[in-house]
Amino acid sequence: MRILLVEDNLPLAASIQEALTAARFAVDVVHDGRLADQVLHKPDHALVVLDLGLPRMPGLEVLQRLRQRGNAVPVLILTAQGNVEDRIRGLDAGADDYLAKPFDLNELEARLRALLRRSQGVSSTDHVLGGLVLDSKRRAFRLHDAPLALTPREFAVLEVLTLKAGKTVSKDVLLEQICNFDDSLSLEAIDIYIHRLRKKLEGSGVSILTLRGLGYLLETQEPERAQP
Repeated sequence: MRILLVEDNLPLAASIQEALTAARFAVDVVHDGRLADQVLHKPDHALVVLDLGLPRMPGLEVLQRLRQRGNAVPVLILTAQGNVEDRIRGLDAGADDYLAKPFDLNELEARLRALLRRSQGVSSTDHVLGGLVLDSKRRAFRLHDAPLALTPREFAVLEVLTLKAGKTVSKDVLLEQICNFDDSLSLEAIDIYIHRLRKKLEGSGVSILTLRGLGYLLETQEPERAQP
């Protein structure tokens, strides 16, 4: 899933981006509040990690403007250690969680996974569809209890389809969710990933349907009934 990281400390931003990318998130990074506000006018991100002490526009104002536009994307704010007032103001302005600096990157990843589950309306860390299981804690798929080997792009596409199982997902939405600012990927590439995934999902009990002009749909297949 695609994350927007708003942090003006360049070394810290680089470390967070590296860790979240390794955890199979697509991460966009901006370093000032005004640019973050501009980026957040488009609902392209599944999660936002927002520092409050930003140049050009305070993080609190970025958050307030985001919520005033009716955007409910989950936001985790980063605050200075012991600054209780900042935490309270952030939560009152619409933040979903906070993390005080300095923090452990593993805890950040865990909190983001929890926010993602909550935003998808699920409580379990496993998403089960037929013989396919998405383990959101480990950010991995299993097929009939065996690890499913996927490239990072294949994982990203299948994750979006799994989290939106039963709903049509357009190519544009898939592209927005799996690419960050630095990626250059065409809509035609989505077709290639879908083709590969269909081969890897054979016998899984789920299938990816193409709805022409609309996009793709991941659904559970009904088992074939024996003839009487």
